[in-house]
Amino acid sequence: ARCAVAPGQDLLLNVCMDAKHHKREPGPEGQLYEQCSPWKDNACCTANTSAEAHRDQSLLYNFNWRHCGAMPAKCKRHFIQDTCLYECSPNLGPWIQQVGDSSWRRERILNVPLCREDCEQWWQDCKDARTCKENWHQGWNWATGTNRCPWGSMCRPFRQVFPRPQDLCEKIWSGSFSYSPERRGSGRCIQMWFDPARGNPNAAVARFYA
Repeated sequence: ARCAVAPGQDLLLNVCMDAKHHKREPGPEGQLYEQCSPWKDNACCTANTSAEAHRDQSLLYNFNWRHCGAMPAKCKRHFIQDTCLYECSPNLGPWIQQVGDSSWRRERILNVPLCREDCEQWWQDCKDARTCKENWHQGWNWATGTNRCPWGSMCRPFRQVFPRPQDLCEKIWSGSFSYSPERRGSGRCIQMWFDPARGNPNAAVARFYA
């Protein structure tokens, strides 16, 4: 079937990944919450998922942003936006990969080229926040049902754990993103932040890479 679709890229465009909270197909969601609202015209997330993305202790994955104390609001907004992109975007098809070793999802994203300004601003706003881990996908202490720092780990500023913006973008979610040298508006990198009044720029980026 894949060969029958000309030019063969349609299966990578306007799709939702097969993961824990994603809809089967993208479509309009009239009431997406706050930072997820840019995707309301065509989303892979539900309104409920978008609301949970904004909580300190989200029911989506029982993940706690406050594992090393309160996360500054200017930093947390990037993690909320990151969650909205992951849960809501229908434009990540070219980077969706099968997952064989996960109980909670069958697909993930790998090496999504995130625009350099998005990486750099994320790092700038989070450099003084604290964490005890470089890879937030694995290795936590889940004994209490939520993520806590592993025994023996120390809470340190992000700027020590992630010395460069590239380290933050590429390591924190085990390669989900890659640091793109391309700039916002180039049509060659995925934007975590965009103004929906001007349309979703990531649709053209997905077409380019598909």
